[in-house]
Amino acid sequence: MGRKPATYADLEALPENVVGELIAGELYVSPRPASRHARAASVLGVKLGGPFDLRDGGPGGWGILDEPELHFGEDALVPDLAGWRRERMPALPDTAAFELAPDWVCEVLSPSTASLDRTIKLPVYAREGVSHLWLVDPKARTLEVLRLDGERYTLLGKHEAGARVRAEPFEALELELAPLWEM
Repeated sequence: MGRKPATYADLEALPENVVGELIAGELYVSPRPASRHARAASVLGVKLGGPFDLRDGGPGGWGILDEPELHFGEDALVPDLAGWRRERMPALPDTAAFELAPDWVCEVLSPSTASLDRTIKLPVYAREGVSHLWLVDPKARTLEVLRLDGERYTLLGKHEAGARVRAEPFEALELELAPLWEM
């Protein structure tokens, strides 16, 4: 006898010290991010949020959020960061979850989530039309920049350690990677 598919009620029943995601009827549970993971996500949010979300010395035009819950049909995903172009989402909806797919998603990889992020979540983001995806690996100190081409992602570049990069869709800003790994 097959296992019953997981539901949103299963997701809601999880303890607060974990991150739960529901994909294709399967419940995925990950520990809260460790310090390197949290550092990389936090610094990246600050670096991009100022010029792109708050228009602080940059072009603006984006809304960027930490760990938004995304609902795509029965799937519920929680990326580390996500951004919507303001022309697609001019105002923040008063809701706990977003049904409008972001224009950009960033997943910070950790040993416990790398496989989930690369093999399970990536195809869902492609299916939903997320046009840009970044994979940040704090342990390897890398940033992979991907763009959706048709139904698949194309790797535009893999940047390492202390590189300074102009990465889609935020190429208007030169981003220094070193602060993502250092404290």
